[in-house]
Amino acid sequence: MLLLGFVLFLFTSSSVRNGSRLLISNEVKFHNPEQPLISEETVNNLLILNKGSVKNIRKDALDLNSIEFVLDTNPYIRDANVYVSVNGEVGVDVLQKTPLARVQTNESFYIDEEGKMMPTSTNFSVRVPLVTGDVTKNNLSDVFKIVKSIHADPFFKKEIVGVVVSKNKYTLLLREFDFLIDFGTSENIGLKLNNFKAFYKKAMKDKTIKKYNSVNLQIASQVICTKK
Repeated sequence: MLLLGFVLFLFTSSSVRNGSRLLISNEVKFHNPEQPLISEETVNNLLILNKGSVKNIRKDALDLNSIEFVLDTNPYIRDANVYVSVNGEVGVDVLQKTPLARVQTNESFYIDEEGKMMPTSTNFSVRVPLVTGDVTKNNLSDVFKIVKSIHADPFFKKEIVGVVVSKNKYTLLLREFDFLIDFGTSENIGLKLNNFKAFYKKAMKDKTIKKYNSVNLQIASQVICTKK
């Protein structure tokens, strides 16, 4: 009994001393640093919760769940994980949201990888297609189908720079050429994209790609081209 009590005393004393130690530093790691929508400074400010510095916080006073909740509610963060090492170093792993397109109508915002609205960032501007025209909350999910398909295809992700929405139809703007793609509705997206790539490949081979004014994909089984 005496031995057990002594062990419990040592454990309690060690826990108290460990909990009363001040944190010594912190490190922020971004999983997708190529698009810094949120700065490390902002993450640090959210981490210390107005306590001046992480070095002013005792280990037992750091509420990891509360901090993660605050970080996760940030409009640019998909997921955050906060942890403390044995020696008092605080680590923060941040996964930022991924914008697929930027909407520019009467307001400006990104569409993220879940099809939700996210604000533009003053810290960084992501290079994504610009969506203009008739974009509202009511048709945002339909617009998302188009931009998601563009983002998922390496060819279109590189080539499409703009999407114009007119009611429920779409016009795509290319980076490399000045003709328009009359895409039609969001039905049969995969088939339409494949049809255009087949046309593009043939037109590049025949060296006729610059002779067209528009390419109509509204009928999924056809590619109708208009020359200049």
